[in-house]
Amino acid sequence: MERRAYIAQVPIDCDLDVTTVQRSRKVIDGLIDDGCRRIVLNMSGCSYLDSAGMALLFREIRRMREAGGLVSLVNVSDRVLRSLRIARVVDFAPVTGAGAHREVADLDPTVVPNWRTTLSVDARHLSQTRARVEQLVGRMPFSPDQMFDITLAVGEAMGNAVDHTSGEGALVTIASYPDRVVIDVTDVGDGFEVRSVSDIPHAGAADERGRGIRLMCLLADSVTISRRGTGKGTRVRLVKLVRSAQ
Repeated sequence: MERRAYIAQVPIDCDLDVTTVQRSRKVIDGLIDDGCRRIVLNMSGCSYLDSAGMALLFREIRRMREAGGLVSLVNVSDRVLRSLRIARVVDFAPVTGAGAHREVADLDPTVVPNWRTTLSVDARHLSQTRARVEQLVGRMPFSPDQMFDITLAVGEAMGNAVDHTSGEGALVTIASYPDRVVIDVTDVGDGFEVRSVSDIPHAGAADERGRGIRLMCLLADSVTISRRGTGKGTRVRLVKLVRSAQ
């Protein structure tokens, strides 16, 4: 299980049936009780779920909603996805089928954003910066669940910038386009580059670092991490497509 701050990725590595639901329930309940407000269930290891598994999903989705958070399911097999549709679980939580992550086309360089705003990242008042980002992105036609994910992903990127540079010189730039929002978080640290998420080693259960990039990739449609073109430092670019483009 991968967790950082209020976000957790929980692998469902077995079929969800009457013999296994208690184990998964204990894990998910524990996260919610500890204050986690975003849980991603990685269903790649689940090939079947019965009525007990359905009841578990409905229960945890409802519990998290009541707590003001979100549960979503990713890497769902076709067989399980059919069951979720029949039971209408898909009406209550974001569900993504296996291999369904959409490729994000590059922007035409001639396209001008509808608007662009840059904010300083204040290490002493990160919550205020997150709130301002959420307010700005809220101008766009994103669903509440998408807004939840955008805010968490940007918060993760800003947290990394503060962690690596104490927040000095860190900026967040939000650019609105007809089909997407593009958010750049930059810092003036030593500089860091990731060519592929597969190059990032998985963090162990006791590791305090190494989870942030993978979590951002779960929350955004595209994540690129590169060295800044001028000066020193890192640029984390997050892209989220608007509903009409999905």
